[in-house]
Amino acid sequence: MSDNLPPPPPEQPQASPWAPPAAPPGKPQRTGLIVSLAVGGGLVVAGALVALVYSLLDSVSDSIALPPARSDAPYSDPYGEDPAEEEPVEGEPETVTSGPAAEKDVTITKCVRDSLIGWQHADLTIVNGSRSPAGYVVFVEFVDAKGTVLTDGIATTDDLAPGASVKVKAQGVGEVPTGTTCRVKQVTRDPM
Repeated sequence: MSDNLPPPPPEQPQASPWAPPAAPPGKPQRTGLIVSLAVGGGLVVAGALVALVYSLLDSVSDSIALPPARSDAPYSDPYGEDPAEEEPVEGEPETVTSGPAAEKDVTITKCVRDSLIGWQHADLTIVNGSRSPAGYVVFVEFVDAKGTVLTDGIATTDDLAPGASVKVKAQGVGEVPTGTTCRVKQVTRDPM
């Protein structure tokens, strides 16, 4: 045999399996131009939206009545006296009532300790004894046999008609021992 064989062809570089496919020959690549136009167009649209929103808010703010500017004057007591001490005038609406008159409107119907978690609650009945619709806030204390307050609860109701009644619950927070009792601490009646 003869040794006149042609030399082997030079080794060609192998394409990476992760590389994008090669562009077909003869077609120029315009990726940079396309990306630039897309970003520029997006910025123009965003700018137009910002200008539109600004002009809408500007026109709306002109039509909204804003409250008067806050005063820099120091705080002063608008009443001068304690309103609870004033005597009601015939024909004027009632004012907030707290004390024995309002406390007569509240009755504790049940005082129970939850057997699972040990928290106490009081079931209350509120009867509006005033001449106008009123809202009530009732503060209840949960006390042990010695009279020591262990926890407290609160019950509220709104817009109770004169003479009407409602049942509410004042829930204590925290575990209390068996034998804990309930008592009304304070009642506030607020005419509506």
